[in-house]
Amino acid sequence: MYNVLIKKAQATIYVTDVGNALKFYNEVLGMRVVSHWGKDFAELEMSGINIGLHPTTQKGPAPGAKGAISIGLEVDDLDTEIARLKARGVVFQGNVSEDGPVRLAFFGDPDGNPLYLTQVKRGSWG
Repeated sequence: MYNVLIKKAQATIYVTDVGNALKFYNEVLGMRVVSHWGKDFAELEMSGINIGLHPTTQKGPAPGAKGAISIGLEVDDLDTEIARLKARGVVFQGNVSEDGPVRLAFFGDPDGNPLYLTQVKRGSWG
């Protein structure tokens, strides 16, 4: 059986205001703040689920729209895992992108649900 070497998974939610969304998930829902990078990103967790709050961009989906929530799978070696998944028939959308301290590669499941692989650059954030 083949396994991708996934370290953790998180749902990424595009939001209009990271600070406002962070307050809701933390103070209203009681999720623990793992990291907060000002208006750029926040990560929360509760009972084994991680949620990343990402500000909406002109290139990204609008909050509440199709694709505004995607599942990210963190790996140690993005290039190796892309090659492994391509060998199993996965088609990636576009090139690997650099987004601050992370490298990202986007693809979908058989129904088109958005997924991505992510690799944290060494020495960036944890």
